[in-house]
Amino acid sequence: MSQRLRLIRDRHRGERCVIVANGPSLNRMELGFLRREHVIGMNKIHLGISIFGFYPRYYVAINPKVVQQSASEIQALNCVKFIGAHAARGAGMVEDALTYAVNTDSVERFSTDLAHGMHEGWTVTHAALQVAYHLGFADVVLIGLDHRYSYQGKPNEARMMEGADPNHFTDCYFGYGQTWDNPDLVRSEESYCAALAAFREDGRQIRDATVDGACTVFPKADYKEVFST
Repeated sequence: MSQRLRLIRDRHRGERCVIVANGPSLNRMELGFLRREHVIGMNKIHLGISIFGFYPRYYVAINPKVVQQSASEIQALNCVKFIGAHAARGAGMVEDALTYAVNTDSVERFSTDLAHGMHEGWTVTHAALQVAYHLGFADVVLIGLDHRYSYQGKPNEARMMEGADPNHFTDCYFGYGQTWDNPDLVRSEESYCAALAAFREDGRQIRDATVDGACTVFPKADYKEVFST
């Protein structure tokens, strides 16, 4: 696994990518521009492919519940996939030509080399940022990072969502009887700070072009201006 990951390190050195998080704000955007970009999708982005009209080049998932709930859809994705090793084993997924099972036991809060593992960071977006860094992207633009959730219980607590899901771009994302893990925004922000510091130290940038996003860690950008050409 480590050797395969080393072979793709820096394959996009100096290029731009878009990390597509899964917040409801995606429904307020015209996403046709993504067909011209290197896109990193996450978790249940497959639910939006036909709606939004783009296909990810890369895909990231680390949460065992997400991977188990969508194992067949993830395996069917025709893109390069980075799956947390624990989640992959729990869902019976194995590595293949398009799939990397990445160790997520890294003690570093932000890993710059996936061959040494990566940190889950309490959010899949943090994992995707480590993937983007490993692949060499110098300009990372985030969209769909709403960073606000409606939920009951404590952070990281597993809960069943009985009704519609108000926190993602489709109400069936975790809704109607599925179990999800409550978000931990404090630790997520700590992870984002570590990611931003690592990118800046290497002369790279992360910009947040989410429509009305609540995260204050990353510099803000207007997606219409970023993708106007």
